[in-house]
Amino acid sequence: MEHVPGLLINGLEQQQGHSSNGSLPLSLRRWHEVRLLPPTKVVAGSVRELKAASIGRLVKICGIVTRASDVRPLAEVITYTCETCGHDSYHDVSNQKSFLPLSHCTSQPCVANKMMGRIFPQTRSSKFTKYQELRIQELPSHVPVGHVPRSIAVHCRGELTRRCIPGDTIVLSGVFLPQYHSCQFTALRRGLNTDTFLEAMAIDKVKKNYFELEVNSEVDDQIDELANSRDAYSRLARSIAPEIFGHEDVKKALLLQLVGGVTRALVDGVRIRGDINICLMGDPGVAKSQLLKSIAATSPRGIYTTGKGSSGVGLTAAVVRDTSTSETSLEGGALVLADCGVCCIDEFDKMDEYDRTAIHEVMEQQTVSIAKAGITTTLNARTAVLAAANPVYGRYVRGKTMAENINLPNSLLSRFDLMFLLLDTPEIEGDVALARHVTHVHSHLSNPKLNFLVFGADFLAQYIAQARQFEPLVPRNLSSTIIETYVAWRQRSVEIEQGSMTPRQLLSILRLAQALARLRLDSQVCQDDVSEACRLSQTSKTALYLDCSIVSEDAKSAAFNLLCNCANEGNTRTLNYSQVKSAAIKQAIREDDFLAMLQEYEELGILYINADHTAIQLC
Repeated sequence: MEHVPGLLINGLEQQQGHSSNGSLPLSLRRWHEVRLLPPTKVVAGSVRELKAASIGRLVKICGIVTRASDVRPLAEVITYTCETCGHDSYHDVSNQKSFLPLSHCTSQPCVANKMMGRIFPQTRSSKFTKYQELRIQELPSHVPVGHVPRSIAVHCRGELTRRCIPGDTIVLSGVFLPQYHSCQFTALRRGLNTDTFLEAMAIDKVKKNYFELEVNSEVDDQIDELANSRDAYSRLARSIAPEIFGHEDVKKALLLQLVGGVTRALVDGVRIRGDINICLMGDPGVAKSQLLKSIAATSPRGIYTTGKGSSGVGLTAAVVRDTSTSETSLEGGALVLADCGVCCIDEFDKMDEYDRTAIHEVMEQQTVSIAKAGITTTLNARTAVLAAANPVYGRYVRGKTMAENINLPNSLLSRFDLMFLLLDTPEIEGDVALARHVTHVHSHLSNPKLNFLVFGADFLAQYIAQARQFEPLVPRNLSSTIIETYVAWRQRSVEIEQGSMTPRQLLSILRLAQALARLRLDSQVCQDDVSEACRLSQTSKTALYLDCSIVSEDAKSAAFNLLCNCANEGNTRTLNYSQVKSAAIKQAIREDDFLAMLQEYEELGILYINADHTAIQLC
């Protein structure tokens, strides 16, 4: 652990309104707080690097807050008043962990007259300061393989209290001190072993919440310029994990998850969640875990965990006993620590059934109900769940149903807004591109040169922070379109025996459309947002039902068949361009494939498009 060589005193003493008496203790005459700030060039270490040689030194560590106690008043100076002589006595206990109150007056008149006057504590004349205890755990990246994460207690005083909450990643500067036991029996039982703690001097957040980010004028201008461009949606999506090859629709869905929808609170107290839950399922080796780690690093309150290594207590909350007050309290798990963030759960299918039931309430109600050790309460878990699961047979078997391939109950799958199936299918062009990408990374230790501008994680967080300030509404003219799409999907799911679509899919479309409107920095949802939300939802569902004997066809052929079906239904050869385009996007046909089909078939003389792109004429 690298110790801090220099010390800086923060704060200037303020003068009191009256003259200071010499009998007043220094802590009562001082109104400022004295802290020791380390130089900025000192690199923060880990909790594991704190050794016995660090005791009594100013150290700087980085960790994640797992527990934060209530803020309590801590006595610094106790004032006593004698009922016989009226003398005020001041007992300075600022440097003590515990103390015994004075029993009699020690003033000169009482001692001279041997009166042993009775004294009473005066609360209004005493001095108290704010006090809070934190529990800092070492970051997952600092834990060696096969070791358990270490943690340490932190004592915060004064204005350092309420600086962070459980789940925050902070850089802490403090004095590493031993904690002696005042009780002789406790000291005798523990022997020479001594507990240690950190006396906090400075707390800085590494990952700030979206509303805490500071945006300067230059970044604000770049955000406005990007929001007004046509390809802002795709450019931002490609900036998520650019080192991972492909998965364009998955990255778009992850971008919308970071932005999120609007949480609605109705008049009667009913709360409709706005967070988007996504599940990635598929063959091994398709970069599911890398996508999860990238999202956990991008989100200000992102937590990454695995299903096999997380129990129900580790995901929700655990009952612990406070060392200072001996009271039982709750320590938040992964879902509680990721409040107002993203909780990434890898190996989701390998969780025990008892542990998996704890997620049902979190994914829909976004609360954690606890009834343990006499504590009955409800904790907030307003988090978006990003899960990754593997098929039961190691690879996805096309001849079996989705329930047979994935070991997850339907009640849990219905709570996901989007479910993507990532398959490792052998394709010559795709395999060559992927092999070149991987070999370039291993040869040059960097990503290949991309043909687009990649936005950094800081700019991405700034853009999302500004986008989350908008609360877009769905206009009335789009309500009928959404209703017709939902009803058509319900009828189609019954016809092809895919199972009935639940009303949660309707809420998913609304959440995705609101997230798309937020990306445009708009307070109103438009038709393109609804069409793109329907396309993403339909694309994720279509990939899951590969066993339903649906003949896979080329995207251009699918677009042309849709064009012909629209012409046959309307019994006309002249079609509205925007209506056909909207219908194609709803059927999970990409806009690029639709435009490529029009260009190719127009060159072949099969159709004709007018100059202003408002009508399509079939020849």
